[in-house]
Amino acid sequence: MKKEKVESLEQAREQIDAIDHAIIELIATRQFYVDQAVRFKHSVQDVQSPERVESVISKIRLLATEQGVNEDIVERLYRDMIHHFIQRELKEIRP
Repeated sequence: MKKEKVESLEQAREQIDAIDHAIIELIATRQFYVDQAVRFKHSVQDVQSPERVESVISKIRLLATEQGVNEDIVERLYRDMIHHFIQRELKEIRP
């Protein structure tokens, strides 16, 4: 997404609203693929996979740094999102 200087608070808010829409759409797409991935997992350990979680966190912290975004905020957001997705997956594999 291209960053452009705005000339008013209204323009800034319009851009923020558009970004929020895109973020939600991306989270929904991520959830879709998490739902697909659960088909290939056979145990609670497969779902929880702490090493995978830490790998994702390391990657997103690096991406945040590259973009000049606070890594701690991004990590908290991702940990919350991952926790939610893990809980969602656990419901699928538990009897």
